[in-house]
Amino acid sequence: MKIGIICIKGALPGFENFGNLPTDIVNSDGLVNGLKASKELNALIIPGGTLIESGDISKDLKYEINQIASDGKPVIGICAGFQTLGNTIDIGRNSPCPIEKEGLGLIDVKFSPLISSDRVKALVSEESFLTKGLKGDSITGFHCHTYGKVEGDAKPLVYSQVQRMNYGDVNSELDYNILSGAIGDNENVLGTLVHGCLDENPILVKNIFSFLDANNEDINDIYLKNQEFKEKISKTIGISSREVNNLKEPFSKFKKKTNQIPRVLMIASTGSDSGKTFINTGLAGALREKGLNVGIIKVGPDVRDIVPGLYLTKGLMEDFSSVKIGHIGWMDIKDILERLKYSNYDIILIEGVMSVFTGLLNEKTPYSGVEVAASSNIPLVLVSGVNKGGIESAALDLTYHANFLKSFNVDVKGIILNKVYSIDIFNNVYSYIKNKTNVNDVLSIKKVKLEKRGATPEVEIKYDEFGEIALQSIKENLDIEKIANMTSIPEFNRYLSFKEIKEKFQ
Repeated sequence: MKIGIICIKGALPGFENFGNLPTDIVNSDGLVNGLKASKELNALIIPGGTLIESGDISKDLKYEINQIASDGKPVIGICAGFQTLGNTIDIGRNSPCPIEKEGLGLIDVKFSPLISSDRVKALVSEESFLTKGLKGDSITGFHCHTYGKVEGDAKPLVYSQVQRMNYGDVNSELDYNILSGAIGDNENVLGTLVHGCLDENPILVKNIFSFLDANNEDINDIYLKNQEFKEKISKTIGISSREVNNLKEPFSKFKKKTNQIPRVLMIASTGSDSGKTFINTGLAGALREKGLNVGIIKVGPDVRDIVPGLYLTKGLMEDFSSVKIGHIGWMDIKDILERLKYSNYDIILIEGVMSVFTGLLNEKTPYSGVEVAASSNIPLVLVSGVNKGGIESAALDLTYHANFLKSFNVDVKGIILNKVYSIDIFNNVYSYIKNKTNVNDVLSIKKVKLEKRGATPEVEIKYDEFGEIALQSIKENLDIEKIANMTSIPEFNRYLSFKEIKEKFQ
């Protein structure tokens, strides 16, 4: 038996394990190993990503998806895959008017902006080949979407119980349960916004095997082919033919030892729009290109920020990918570090939230990037974008931030001025920063041109475009080995008390 997964620009075939079901890659031309997908496959999975924004779903691929659906074979769309199966998707977030893209129309729903990026329970409202015997029960997984408002006449599949959406807590019980899955007119076609559902709920995979009439030999064969599939996709950066290098010196020294926490580095900043996501994405791709297994974690709940990096590395969104701060996020840093001992990651990049000090004076502990770093001796690189206040203001801001971080015993390994428009002005502030701080490396990244729509995470992002630009920029501007040498093995100590924090402001 063959279960295909679509691997085109913007797709995330490594974002989750999909129940260890995928055996074959479906390319943008709708072919599997040179043959038509509809002839080769017994089932199809359409993964998440920026499939709609990237616009790489060709006529041939659309035809093959429709043919598989009409043949009565299982078609499962997850997040962007669900959107692809729907009628229309309004990707016009922050736009004065809707920007509607057409889906395949296999599920009678439409999508519009609604941000959700949290762990969820989803109540099964209807039985289907996937949810047989589960009506009234809950499944688990996570949300990671920008266009998650689902409306239409399709038969509902699941409703997610959400705690937060659109950056705020949910207060109304009416908003607490949101439609997050639906069934097509052909009941072999399903879509859901719940990532990880096939991994976390084995009964769903069992139901798929039952629908396929798979025997034990078929199941074993699928799992063996799935291992080959994973090995194949892990050897490339993004959706490309560019292969990961064989691990050699000097990068082999960063390989994780058994039962040891991997080396960690936090990418923190002086404020939003500094370029943390851009830098983190590029570094993840560059380190993976060197043969290292790179894990990516976000401080706070908005794990959407780390997805472009995972697109390049083919990395998993783990259940510890979000550092809990206060009442938001997924897992406490102490528990994350313990889990990392048993992972296969060599280096972990942690992307900060807003400013490294944002939330510091909230009585919930921890509630800021600096508290997370200080708790576990996590080194960091401090970033500031120069696009708003100029290079001079950024230099002053970075200097103060670095020195205040020192008072928390946080080790600032490097400072990066991002979006630099004049190397001469940078050279003039370089000595100032070096003289006023104890930071060894003061670095710059040249300004790159990003289109307003398509390469900006908070407006609209195409993972292929954003990832490629970020990777090339990091490789051209930074010494990757130098950045890798800034990492170190963390160890949880304790959180600062709110009393200790307040004293620093007196």
